[in-house]
Amino acid sequence: MSAESNTNASGEASPEATLRQKIQSKFPEAPLVWSAFRGQERVVVPSGDIHSILSAFRELGMDQLCDLTAVDMLEYPEATDRFEVVYLLLNTVSGQRVIVKTHLNPPDLTLPSATGIWFGADWLEREAYDMFGIIFAGHPNMKRLLLPDAFASYPLRKDYPVKGRGERHNFPIITRAES
Repeated sequence: MSAESNTNASGEASPEATLRQKIQSKFPEAPLVWSAFRGQERVVVPSGDIHSILSAFRELGMDQLCDLTAVDMLEYPEATDRFEVVYLLLNTVSGQRVIVKTHLNPPDLTLPSATGIWFGADWLEREAYDMFGIIFAGHPNMKRLLLPDAFASYPLRKDYPVKGRGERHNFPIITRAES
């Protein structure tokens, strides 16, 4: 972030800079990588620190988890990690947003659940589990949300074939009941 964007017209620190400074001061040893794009802060956090840093964001006013998703970085040539988990946070009072990212690699695709921080993480974490196979330890109901329990794959992974792996033949055809 440039020096000009760290201050507002009256010379005071911007909310984004203040939030960044507070998080950095709470976690001085954590290798946090900050960037900004179109006025929105982004921070990459080590997966081992994600729960404590998300909790700190909540304490600092980020009271809504807008979205939680994952990205399979398998075919990104510059990527060094397989999966990126993305949390989009919002301060509903000020309108400030922060994007928090962390990275995972197989075989350990486990993160601590954020349901204790934001109850809204419930279904979002289940969707990331269902589509990518990322497990959220401590989640109150970590089971499939969109696919049948017998479905053994994760269809949003880049190594999943476009036409599937023939899973559909194992499931009964459900027809609409005539009314």
